[in-house]
Amino acid sequence: MEPETSENPIRLTAPAESAGSRLDRALAELAPEGLSRSRIAALIRAGAVTIDGRTVSDPAMKVKPGGTYLVALPEPEAPEPLPEAIPLSVIHEDAHLIVVDKPAGMVVHPAPGAWTGTLVNALLHHCGDSLSGIGGVRRPGIVHRIDKDTTGLLVVAKTDVAHHGLSTLFARHDIDREYLALTRGVPDRADPRLMGMPGLSIDGPWFRIETLIARHRADRKKMAVAKGGPGARRAVTRFRVERPLEGGALIRCRLETGRTHQIRVHLAHLGHGLIGDQTYGRAGRAGLPPEAAAFPRQALHAARLGFRHPVNGDLLTFCSDPPPDFRHLVVNILGR
Repeated sequence: MEPETSENPIRLTAPAESAGSRLDRALAELAPEGLSRSRIAALIRAGAVTIDGRTVSDPAMKVKPGGTYLVALPEPEAPEPLPEAIPLSVIHEDAHLIVVDKPAGMVVHPAPGAWTGTLVNALLHHCGDSLSGIGGVRRPGIVHRIDKDTTGLLVVAKTDVAHHGLSTLFARHDIDREYLALTRGVPDRADPRLMGMPGLSIDGPWFRIETLIARHRADRKKMAVAKGGPGARRAVTRFRVERPLEGGALIRCRLETGRTHQIRVHLAHLGHGLIGDQTYGRAGRAGLPPEAAAFPRQALHAARLGFRHPVNGDLLTFCSDPPPDFRHLVVNILGR
């Protein structure tokens, strides 16, 4: 049996008076509330308890007084997502797939800290028995995601055949995806600093930035432009300025690849991070109107989604207008 592991094991030091006691009984008396003797015994048998770097496996062995035991608790298993009656903006739905317009604040898939209230929970309720199953389980097939505070279009599979077909399209980058973004400052072809950056080129009316993107070395929750190394993957974003604004610009972005946080990382790398981006755009609020500087989320919207239907081959294209808070910034704050 493989030992259960944890990054933060519990340290339990046996007092002198525990001499002669069974190990499982002694550790259960020392352990936090909720760890019963039977649970401790199971962890010992699973190889999750060590002393002096040596694994112990017999719950009945005699405790070593003064010894410090490390009890490695396994990570909690994710609960099975449950249907929740959460309103959805459905743009298209058929027997095989559904396209939704996700609002700000909604997580796509359950994860630590957000096991409920997600798009998956909402889809389980909305689709009901029309989900024929992904991999033998009645659940929606998530083939791409957008961040919690990013708004806009997502396609989700309802059947295995659609899930496989959409996954193939995304793997081949054979998906038309456009985003609208509000940046700090205006990317300018006359800016020698910008035009001198490696990986940036001009393609007609579009800027094109190609880099490698990997996990940030110091903060594993962030991504960063990388020179290479494990996990570094090619990322290509095209963008053009739709409209210069006060202190910023309305940008249209097209994805050639779909890396985590790609648009946010690329624009921040170029010195034009997204307005409201708390992760990549905290610096450089100078020059923005106060309401724009205080915008509480990244100003990013998945505005266009196009692909061939994975079952019938029809060419599908969907468009979504930015939400009211985004439009308010463009028209009433930055556009004055």
